[in-house]
Amino acid sequence: MFLKINQRKYHVTDLVVRIACIALVIYWIMPWRFASHYEYLHRNEIQQALVEQVTTNISMQRMPPCEYSDIFADNVITYRSQYREHVLRGEEILPGGEYFPEDCSARFSTAIIVPYRKREEQLHAFLIYMHNYLRQQRIHYRIFLVEQYDQKPFNRAKLFNIGSVIAAELEFPCLILHDVDLLPMNLGQLYACTQKPRHMCSALDIFRFTLPYRGLFGGVVAIRTHQYRFINGMSNLYEGWGGEDDDLFNRLYSHKIDICRFEPSYSTYTMMRHKPEKKNEARLELLRTGYKRFLTDGLNSLIYSEKERRLHSLFTHILVET
Repeated sequence: MFLKINQRKYHVTDLVVRIACIALVIYWIMPWRFASHYEYLHRNEIQQALVEQVTTNISMQRMPPCEYSDIFADNVITYRSQYREHVLRGEEILPGGEYFPEDCSARFSTAIIVPYRKREEQLHAFLIYMHNYLRQQRIHYRIFLVEQYDQKPFNRAKLFNIGSVIAAELEFPCLILHDVDLLPMNLGQLYACTQKPRHMCSALDIFRFTLPYRGLFGGVVAIRTHQYRFINGMSNLYEGWGGEDDDLFNRLYSHKIDICRFEPSYSTYTMMRHKPEKKNEARLELLRTGYKRFLTDGLNSLIYSEKERRLHSLFTHILVET
């Protein structure tokens, strides 16, 4: 009798362990199914939330407008080897890394701003993949690479500010602030702006495709040009790694501007491996006192020296000293 009870307990325990293991495997394979701790736009809400706005040269085209419903409906997985090996149909890309479809009139014009310094291998992979990815979306886009030329600590936020000024000069109504080490994995993450600023990479592989905390607002961000101006851009004081994205989120919050995200299955990104940057030791103090400088530290205090501007075949190169 005692032996039978022990055997029964063993079987129950074994069953619980097996169920737990199966649940853990499912979580690792499909973690986005459990990313329910933040609000996001569902697939049937995405297209309505996008802002259709283009530059003058696109608005003057006399062609039928491009359609995008199939892109959202299919949400094709694009992170495949054929898109990462070499640029397909490179003749379609205009000098400066600009593209617009020739068979229809794009409804969105987007400036993709990439802050950069000494990441040659990642830049090469980024440009190949992104041009193959973005042209499938039937949008008008241009990639701006803003390179810090001096030897000061890397100032990512300041480079975004510089890129935004140049993109605004060329009438781009939508800015995407994009790290060079992040690549989108699904086509449904359209590189266009929504009414609210959008955190695009909320399902990142290094976080097991979940969002670590609701206030995370970095990596890849879409924001309308006039909104970026309204909040005075980003702080110019964050030298080194960390803090500037949280400061941006705080600026939006202080101006009562909410953010949005697409549902996780549309927001999957992968991060390319790289050595960690040197941390900004002053970031916590800057964050704590940041609200005092929102009106005085940003686009209206931006000082830099542009050393060169060149149109490469895959990007517009802006070389600056900060």
